[in-house]
Amino acid sequence: MQEPWLEDPLGYLIGAERVTDFFARIYEREALIAAHNAPRRFDGLLSIDAVDRLVTSVDLREGQLDLANAATQIRRSDYVDGGGYIDRGAVAELHRAGATIILQQAHQLEPSLGRLCRALEHVFSSHVQTNLYLTPPNAQGFRTHYDNHDVLVIQVEGEKAWRLYGKPVETPYRGEAFEAGKYESGELRQEFVLKAGDCAYVPRGLMHDAMTSGAEPSLHITVGLIVRTWADLMLEAVSEVALRETELRRSLPPGYTHANFDRAAARAHLKKLAETVAREIKLDDALDLSIDTFIRSRPADNRFAVRDASRLMNASDRFKTPRFSPYRIAEDGDVVIVIAPGGELKFKREERVALERALSGTPFAAADLGAGTEDMIARLLGYGLLARA
Repeated sequence: MQEPWLEDPLGYLIGAERVTDFFARIYEREALIAAHNAPRRFDGLLSIDAVDRLVTSVDLREGQLDLANAATQIRRSDYVDGGGYIDRGAVAELHRAGATIILQQAHQLEPSLGRLCRALEHVFSSHVQTNLYLTPPNAQGFRTHYDNHDVLVIQVEGEKAWRLYGKPVETPYRGEAFEAGKYESGELRQEFVLKAGDCAYVPRGLMHDAMTSGAEPSLHITVGLIVRTWADLMLEAVSEVALRETELRRSLPPGYTHANFDRAAARAHLKKLAETVAREIKLDDALDLSIDTFIRSRPADNRFAVRDASRLMNASDRFKTPRFSPYRIAEDGDVVIVIAPGGELKFKREERVALERALSGTPFAAADLGAGTEDMIARLLGYGLLARA
């Protein structure tokens, strides 16, 4: 089945004509509603039938499926058995009584969602995850709240009425989760109905709630953007400075935990160290480390690597780097290192030209790389950095 959302992932969700303005003005600042007037726009991505298949045929464990009902409290013990597995019958009963079914990290269960996540990770350079929400008619899963990560909401079936309020926390950090009773929603600022085929972007910190609209159940996908911040990068950069500056590696003063510790000298010393950091801080090493950490944390997209492990290569085989495969080439002495999803691959320096040709994105045959490159191709296939064209 064709997946048109993979050609221009963000553009397909919000409209290609909005992407430039989205990054210039909207991203992390305000909500965006993209009404496409195309109920079947996301056919093939997911369906209520697919959710039913997952819920009723996969042995889901606690944490993979949750239930929520804004009208009443539901405890996990209400639908998790003594062995830690989801009680399918209890889920069906509670859902019939108004509970929203939530499939957490659904991209790990549904390959189409995994492909969408990889495509959006290429756009945002961040971890992307998906949760599914199947809400019965005339029901609401959660009371008014905010999320501490940005989300794209893809309405797949049915309709959902949304209300947006204020921002009690501006761009919350990852530890600033919503706490009921601590934050006020503020005045109602916007109301809209997401229909099948529509998409909305809701930045982190924006208070919101949503309820099924109409007589049919609502199925939507929440795409979560788990980003790294400038603060994260600065922490890495400070660590890099500490590798070069001895004073940053020295211990805190003995007795600093005591109530009568004199902080005057410590304040002056911290200010001096901050001046050193400001003078010596550099972007590139810290950014490369952040890039490598991100790439290694991705699972390898290596479909058919096991099936074809013993398949012999022949002259007619052609290969190509998949569009959204993340990698970085680095060097350590005479060793060329390919940072890859899940780990790294090491090659000899003299293999670099063939390696760069293999990863260029242009289809090739083994002979195009030169003699003796079959092992290189096989290793790249194993990590999903190549696929048969």
